Amino acid sequence: MNAPFPPQFPPPMPQPRPRKSHGCLYALLGAGAAFVLLVVVIVVAAVGAGSGGGKTDAASGGKPSGRVSAKAETAKVGQRVRDGKFTFTVTKIKDGVTHLGPSGVGDTAQGQYVLVSVKVTNHGDEAQYLDDSAQYLYSRNHKKFSVDSGADIDLDGNNVWLNQINPGNTVKGVFVFDVPKHVDLDRIELHDSMFSGGVTVDLG
Repeated sequence: MNAPFPPQFPPPMPQPRPRKSHGCLYALLGAGAAFVLLVVVIVVAAVGAGSGGGKTDAASGGKPSGRVSAKAETAKVGQRVRDGKFTFTVTKIKDGVTHLGPSGVGDTAQGQYVLVSVKVTNHGDEAQYLDDSAQYLYSRNHKKFSVDSGADIDLDGNNVWLNQINPGNTVKGVFVFDVPKHVDLDRIELHDSMFSGGVTVDLG
């Protein structure tokens, strides 16, 4: 019989398991962080573009002119103001109105209706909705009033309630606010959307 093989001395050492590489995991995490950063940059850029850096034509002495100044400031009634894709002109203010719509129906003011007549032009490259709820009226003691959209609808032919305006087109309409009687009005803040920076027209 053959003699058994002699035992090996020293016995073989166990080989260490190869460490798993985390390169793929780090690459995925890096790509995810880059994607989130890209989304944030796009959102910030979109909001900045929508604000349009409210521009006014305050050099016209209260009369509409053929240009809109690049200098942002408070305008007056009759001057053109630009926010985002829209150019606004406040043409008239009427207060003390208590009822809108046919007699017996329509809407009655809690205090009084203030009617702000406007002309709105889309100077952008695509259609944009004019949203009446994005417009605000302020008193001199800093009270902020929202549009009464129901009262807006009571006015025949009113074109400011969620109206889509194509590039180059102009619409006329009235923003209606329900405010207390004897309120001391200061200004109206106009926006091309709820996310824009807005521009101010002095009502004093």
